[in-house]
Amino acid sequence: MKSIEAPRHIRTITEYHRLMQLPRPEHPLISVVRFEDIKAQPAVAPKSISHHFYTIALKKNVNSKIRYGQQDFDFDEGVMVFMSPRQILSVESSGEEEFKHTGWLLLIHPDFLWNTTLSGKIKQYEFFCYHLREALHLSEKEEALVVGLMQQIEQEYHANMDASSHHVMIAQLELMLTYAERFYQRQFLTRRISNHTILERMEKLLTHRFKDDILAAEGIPTVESVAEALNLSPDYLSRLLTTLTKQSTRHFIQDKLINLAKEKLSTTDLSVNEIAFQLGFEHPQSFSKLFKNKTRYSPVEL
Repeated sequence: MKSIEAPRHIRTITEYHRLMQLPRPEHPLISVVRFEDIKAQPAVAPKSISHHFYTIALKKNVNSKIRYGQQDFDFDEGVMVFMSPRQILSVESSGEEEFKHTGWLLLIHPDFLWNTTLSGKIKQYEFFCYHLREALHLSEKEEALVVGLMQQIEQEYHANMDASSHHVMIAQLELMLTYAERFYQRQFLTRRISNHTILERMEKLLTHRFKDDILAAEGIPTVESVAEALNLSPDYLSRLLTTLTKQSTRHFIQDKLINLAKEKLSTTDLSVNEIAFQLGFEHPQSFSKLFKNKTRYSPVEL
Protein backbone atom coordinates (compact mmCIF):
# COMPACT_ATOMS: atom_id res chain seq x y z
CA MET A 1 0.00 0.00 0.00
CA LYS A 2 1.44 3.37 -1.02
CA SER A 3 2.03 5.68 1.95
CA ILE A 4 0.83 9.26 1.83
CA GLU A 5 3.48 11.81 2.69
CA ALA A 6 2.45 14.30 5.35
CA PRO A 7 2.70 17.91 4.14
CA ARG A 8 5.71 19.99 5.14
CA HIS A 9 4.41 23.05 7.01
CA ILE A 10 6.37 26.17 6.10
CA ARG A 11 5.45 28.78 8.67
CA THR A 12 7.70 31.67 7.69
CA ILE A 13 8.95 33.21 4.47
CA THR A 14 12.50 32.89 5.79
CA GLU A 15 11.98 29.12 6.12
CA TYR A 16 10.70 28.96 2.53
CA HIS A 17 13.79 30.81 1.26
CA ARG A 18 16.05 28.43 3.13
CA LEU A 19 14.21 25.37 1.77
CA MET A 20 14.39 26.66 -1.82
CA GLN A 21 18.08 27.62 -1.38
CA LEU A 22 17.37 31.30 -1.89
CA PRO A 23 19.18 34.20 -0.18
CA ARG A 24 17.65 35.31 3.10
CA PRO A 25 14.63 37.56 2.42
CA GLU A 26 15.21 41.27 2.88
CA HIS A 27 11.87 41.55 4.68
CA PRO A 28 10.54 38.77 6.95
CA LEU A 29 6.89 39.30 5.97
CA ILE A 30 7.02 39.77 2.18
CA SER A 31 9.21 38.45 -0.60
CA VAL A 32 9.41 38.62 -4.39
CA VAL A 33 11.05 35.59 -5.99
CA ARG A 34 11.90 34.79 -9.60
CA PHE A 35 11.44 31.09 -10.22
CA GLU A 36 14.67 31.07 -12.21
CA ASP A 37 16.56 31.84 -8.98
CA ILE A 38 15.28 28.79 -7.10
CA LYS A 39 18.20 26.39 -6.63
CA ALA A 40 16.50 23.53 -4.80
CA GLN A 41 16.54 20.16 -6.55
CA PRO A 42 13.30 18.19 -7.04
CA ALA A 43 14.72 15.25 -5.10
CA VAL A 44 15.38 17.49 -2.09
CA ALA A 45 12.23 19.59 -2.10
CA PRO A 46 9.21 18.19 -0.19
CA LYS A 47 6.46 16.64 -2.32
CA SER A 48 3.67 18.16 -0.26
CA ILE A 49 3.79 21.70 1.17
CA SER A 50 1.52 23.88 3.28
CA HIS A 51 2.50 27.57 3.32
CA HIS A 52 1.36 29.66 6.28
CA PHE A 53 1.25 32.77 4.12
CA TYR A 54 -0.45 34.04 0.97
CA THR A 55 1.11 32.97 -2.32
CA ILE A 56 0.64 34.62 -5.70
CA ALA A 57 2.45 32.96 -8.59
CA LEU A 58 2.82 33.83 -12.25
CA LYS A 59 4.18 30.61 -13.75
CA LYS A 60 5.45 29.67 -17.17
CA ASN A 61 7.32 26.66 -18.57
CA VAL A 62 6.70 24.48 -15.52
CA ASN A 63 8.23 21.00 -15.84
CA SER A 64 6.26 19.48 -12.96
CA LYS A 65 2.77 18.21 -12.40
CA ILE A 66 1.01 20.14 -9.68
CA ARG A 67 -1.58 18.35 -7.58
CA TYR A 68 -4.08 20.33 -5.58
CA GLY A 69 -6.67 18.37 -3.65
CA GLN A 70 -7.57 15.50 -6.01
CA GLN A 71 -6.78 17.28 -9.27
CA ASP A 72 -3.65 17.23 -11.44
CA PHE A 73 -2.76 20.33 -13.39
CA ASP A 74 -0.13 20.79 -16.10
CA PHE A 75 1.14 24.32 -16.62
CA ASP A 76 1.64 24.34 -20.37
CA GLU A 77 1.22 28.10 -20.61
CA GLY A 78 1.52 31.20 -18.46
CA VAL A 79 -1.03 31.19 -15.67
CA MET A 80 -1.60 33.02 -12.42
CA VAL A 81 -2.32 31.07 -9.23
CA PHE A 82 -3.47 32.31 -5.84
CA MET A 83 -3.23 30.35 -2.59
CA SER A 84 -4.34 31.33 0.89
CA PRO A 85 -2.44 30.26 4.03
CA ARG A 86 -2.43 26.58 5.00
CA GLN A 87 -3.67 25.21 1.70
CA ILE A 88 -1.88 22.02 0.73
CA LEU A 89 0.06 21.87 -2.52
CA SER A 90 1.64 18.67 -3.88
CA VAL A 91 4.32 18.67 -6.56
CA GLU A 92 5.44 15.73 -8.67
CA SER A 93 8.70 16.28 -10.50
CA SER A 94 8.91 15.36 -14.15
CA GLY A 95 12.31 13.82 -13.55
CA GLU A 96 14.34 16.77 -14.77
CA GLU A 97 17.51 17.48 -12.83
CA GLU A 98 16.36 20.88 -11.66
CA PHE A 99 13.40 23.18 -11.63
CA LYS A 100 12.98 25.12 -14.84
CA HIS A 101 10.03 27.25 -13.84
CA THR A 102 10.04 30.79 -15.07
CA GLY A 103 7.95 33.60 -13.75
CA TRP A 104 7.31 35.29 -10.46
CA LEU A 105 6.37 34.31 -6.93
CA LEU A 106 5.03 36.80 -4.40
CA LEU A 107 4.85 35.68 -0.77
CA ILE A 108 2.87 37.74 1.76
CA HIS A 109 2.60 36.84 5.43
CA PRO A 110 -0.77 37.79 6.98
CA ASP A 111 1.09 39.95 9.51
CA PHE A 112 2.27 42.19 6.65
CA LEU A 113 -1.38 43.13 6.06
CA TRP A 114 -2.08 43.89 9.71
CA ASN A 115 -3.72 47.25 10.37
CA THR A 116 -4.44 47.85 6.66
CA THR A 117 -7.75 47.76 4.79
CA LEU A 118 -6.40 44.82 2.78
CA SER A 119 -6.21 42.67 5.93
CA GLY A 120 -9.94 41.97 5.80
CA LYS A 121 -10.50 42.67 2.13
CA ILE A 122 -8.08 39.98 0.91
CA LYS A 123 -10.41 37.30 2.29
CA GLN A 124 -13.14 38.56 -0.04
CA TYR A 125 -11.17 37.62 -3.16
CA GLU A 126 -12.68 34.23 -3.99
CA PHE A 127 -9.84 33.19 -6.29
CA PHE A 128 -7.63 32.45 -3.25
CA CYS A 129 -9.94 29.43 -2.74
CA TYR A 130 -10.04 28.25 -6.36
CA HIS A 131 -8.50 24.95 -7.42
CA LEU A 132 -5.32 25.00 -9.47
CA ARG A 133 -7.25 23.78 -12.50
CA GLU A 134 -9.19 27.05 -12.20
CA ALA A 135 -6.04 29.15 -12.58
CA LEU A 136 -6.17 32.53 -14.29
CA HIS A 137 -4.95 32.39 -17.91
CA LEU A 138 -3.52 35.76 -18.87
CA SER A 139 -3.36 37.43 -22.26
CA GLU A 140 -0.01 38.93 -23.28
CA LYS A 141 -1.14 42.42 -22.26
CA GLU A 142 -2.50 41.18 -18.93
CA GLU A 143 0.70 39.27 -18.24
CA ALA A 144 2.82 42.33 -19.02
CA LEU A 145 0.74 44.39 -16.59
CA VAL A 146 1.11 41.81 -13.80
CA VAL A 147 4.84 41.48 -14.41
CA GLY A 148 5.13 45.27 -14.24
CA LEU A 149 3.47 45.28 -10.82
CA MET A 150 5.71 42.43 -9.64
CA GLN A 151 8.74 44.42 -10.75
CA GLN A 152 7.52 47.52 -8.93
CA ILE A 153 7.04 45.54 -5.72
CA GLU A 154 10.46 43.95 -6.23
CA GLN A 155 12.06 47.37 -6.73
CA GLU A 156 10.42 48.70 -3.57
CA TYR A 157 11.35 45.51 -1.74
CA HIS A 158 15.05 45.86 -2.60
CA ALA A 159 15.18 49.62 -2.01
CA ASN A 160 16.14 51.10 1.32
CA MET A 161 13.05 50.70 3.47
CA ASP A 162 11.48 53.94 4.68
CA ALA A 163 8.21 55.01 6.27
CA SER A 164 6.36 54.83 2.94
CA SER A 165 7.65 51.46 1.72
CA HIS A 166 4.95 49.41 3.43
CA HIS A 167 2.13 51.64 2.14
CA VAL A 168 3.53 51.55 -1.40
CA MET A 169 3.75 47.74 -1.50
CA ILE A 170 0.26 47.36 0.00
CA ALA A 171 -1.11 49.71 -2.68
CA GLN A 172 0.63 47.76 -5.47
CA LEU A 173 -0.59 44.44 -4.07
CA GLU A 174 -4.16 45.71 -3.85
CA LEU A 175 -3.95 46.96 -7.45
CA MET A 176 -2.73 43.52 -8.57
CA LEU A 177 -5.66 41.81 -6.85
CA THR A 178 -8.10 44.29 -8.38
CA TYR A 179 -6.73 43.52 -11.85
CA ALA A 180 -6.89 39.78 -11.11
CA GLU A 181 -10.59 40.18 -10.25
CA ARG A 182 -11.16 41.94 -13.59
CA PHE A 183 -9.15 39.36 -15.53
CA TYR A 184 -11.11 36.49 -13.98
CA GLN A 185 -14.35 38.15 -15.03
CA ARG A 186 -12.94 38.38 -18.57
CA GLN A 187 -11.99 34.68 -18.41
CA PHE A 188 -15.52 33.68 -17.42
CA LEU A 189 -16.86 35.59 -20.40
CA THR A 190 -14.32 34.53 -23.04
CA ARG A 191 -14.12 30.81 -22.26
CA ARG A 192 -17.72 30.30 -23.30
CA ILE A 193 -17.37 26.82 -24.82
CA SER A 194 -15.75 25.22 -21.74
CA ASN A 195 -18.02 27.18 -19.39
CA HIS A 196 -21.21 26.12 -21.17
CA THR A 197 -19.93 22.54 -21.15
CA ILE A 198 -19.74 22.80 -17.36
CA LEU A 199 -23.28 24.17 -17.29
CA GLU A 200 -24.50 21.24 -19.40
CA ARG A 201 -22.76 18.77 -17.10
CA MET A 202 -24.39 20.42 -14.10
CA GLU A 203 -27.83 20.22 -15.72
CA LYS A 204 -27.34 16.48 -16.30
CA LEU A 205 -26.05 16.00 -12.76
CA LEU A 206 -29.07 17.74 -11.22
CA THR A 207 -31.49 15.90 -13.51
CA HIS A 208 -30.06 12.64 -12.16
CA ARG A 209 -30.04 13.75 -8.54
CA PHE A 210 -33.57 15.14 -8.77
CA LYS A 211 -35.08 11.72 -9.35
CA ASP A 212 -37.61 10.97 -6.61
CA ASP A 213 -35.81 8.02 -5.06
CA ILE A 214 -32.44 9.82 -4.99
CA LEU A 215 -33.82 13.08 -3.58
CA ALA A 216 -35.77 11.24 -0.88
CA ALA A 217 -32.77 9.11 0.08
CA GLU A 218 -29.91 11.64 -0.22
CA GLY A 219 -31.66 14.95 0.30
CA ILE A 220 -31.28 18.16 -1.68
CA PRO A 221 -27.84 18.45 -3.33
CA THR A 222 -25.56 20.93 -1.59
CA VAL A 223 -23.39 23.46 -3.39
CA GLU A 224 -20.32 21.62 -2.12
CA SER A 225 -21.46 18.20 -3.37
CA VAL A 226 -22.34 19.55 -6.83
CA ALA A 227 -19.01 21.38 -7.13
CA GLU A 228 -17.11 18.27 -6.04
CA ALA A 229 -18.92 16.15 -8.63
CA LEU A 230 -17.90 18.65 -11.30
CA ASN A 231 -14.29 18.80 -10.03
CA LEU A 232 -14.63 22.52 -9.29
CA SER A 233 -14.30 24.63 -6.18
CA PRO A 234 -17.65 25.89 -4.79
CA ASP A 235 -16.63 29.55 -5.16
CA TYR A 236 -15.50 29.11 -8.77
CA LEU A 237 -18.70 27.29 -9.72
CA SER A 238 -20.90 29.98 -8.19
CA ARG A 239 -18.89 32.73 -9.89
CA LEU A 240 -19.18 30.94 -13.24
CA LEU A 241 -22.94 30.40 -12.86
CA THR A 242 -23.49 33.99 -11.80
CA THR A 243 -21.73 35.10 -14.99
CA LEU A 244 -23.68 32.73 -17.24
CA THR A 245 -27.11 32.69 -15.58
CA LYS A 246 -27.13 35.61 -13.11
CA GLN A 247 -27.72 33.03 -10.36
CA SER A 248 -25.48 31.54 -7.69
CA THR A 249 -25.22 27.75 -7.45
CA ARG A 250 -27.56 27.69 -4.45
CA HIS A 251 -30.24 29.71 -6.24
CA PHE A 252 -29.78 27.64 -9.40
CA ILE A 253 -30.44 24.43 -7.43
CA GLN A 254 -33.39 25.97 -5.61
CA ASP A 255 -35.04 27.19 -8.83
CA LYS A 256 -34.81 23.75 -10.43
CA LEU A 257 -36.24 22.26 -7.26
CA ILE A 258 -39.18 24.68 -7.26
CA ASN A 259 -39.89 23.93 -10.94
CA LEU A 260 -40.03 20.25 -10.08
CA ALA A 261 -42.34 21.04 -7.14
CA LYS A 262 -44.70 23.00 -9.42
CA GLU A 263 -44.84 20.05 -11.80
CA LYS A 264 -45.76 17.65 -8.98
CA LEU A 265 -48.35 20.03 -7.52
CA SER A 266 -50.08 20.42 -10.88
CA THR A 267 -49.86 16.86 -12.25
CA THR A 268 -50.21 14.58 -9.21
CA ASP A 269 -52.62 14.06 -6.32
CA LEU A 270 -49.81 13.97 -3.77
CA SER A 271 -50.19 16.07 -0.64
CA VAL A 272 -47.83 18.96 0.08
CA ASN A 273 -46.18 16.89 2.81
CA GLU A 274 -45.64 13.94 0.46
CA ILE A 275 -44.13 16.20 -2.21
CA ALA A 276 -41.88 17.84 0.38
CA PHE A 277 -40.46 14.46 1.45
CA GLN A 278 -40.07 13.32 -2.18
CA LEU A 279 -38.05 16.48 -2.87
CA GLY A 280 -35.63 15.74 -0.06
CA PHE A 281 -36.95 18.09 2.63
CA GLU A 282 -36.79 16.78 6.17
CA HIS A 283 -39.59 19.10 7.26
CA PRO A 284 -42.59 20.13 5.12
CA GLN A 285 -42.45 23.60 6.69
CA SER A 286 -39.03 24.17 5.11
CA PHE A 287 -40.44 23.28 1.69
CA SER A 288 -43.45 25.59 2.13
CA LYS A 289 -41.22 28.47 3.25
CA LEU A 290 -38.85 28.12 0.28
CA PHE A 291 -41.75 27.73 -2.15
CA LYS A 292 -43.41 30.91 -0.90
CA ASN A 293 -40.11 32.83 -0.98
CA LYS A 294 -39.61 31.84 -4.61
CA THR A 295 -43.17 32.13 -5.93
CA ARG A 296 -44.97 34.40 -3.41
CA TYR A 297 -47.59 31.66 -3.06
CA SER A 298 -47.84 28.77 -0.64
CA PRO A 299 -47.95 25.25 -2.18
CA VAL A 300 -51.60 24.79 -1.21
CA GLU A 301 -52.59 27.88 -3.21
CA LEU A 302 -51.56 26.33 -6.54
